[in-house]
Amino acid sequence: MEKRELLASFEELEQMALQMQNTIAAVKEELDELVEQNAELEIENAHLRARLQELDARKKPRVDRTTKNGLSKSRQNLEKLYDEGFHVCNVDNMYGSRRINDEPCVFCQDVIYGERR
Repeated sequence: MEKRELLASFEELEQMALQMQNTIAAVKEELDELVEQNAELEIENAHLRARLQELDARKKPRVDRTTKNGLSKSRQNLEKLYDEGFHVCNVDNMYGSRRINDEPCVFCQDVIYGERR
């Protein structure tokens, strides 16, 4: 192979690598959106199931609004989002953004469990 052919091959390989990098970034962004949408749909599904149960048990008075671990349903939803890897705190407008490597966030935990401690 001549030097020019080698250089041309290298430039072509570089362009292919850049295209692949762009494709991977786009797929990752779509995957993040799908994970977020899935979490929202799971929460909505849980709300709908709870509403159906309320309608079925209309005659029974509702006594306790807290359930699992003493958390209200809204805090359970926040806990679920947090467990899915999203921020639920409002610090620096982080709500809804992904937690990098699922690192713990003291502010999010305070929002979820703050009154219980």
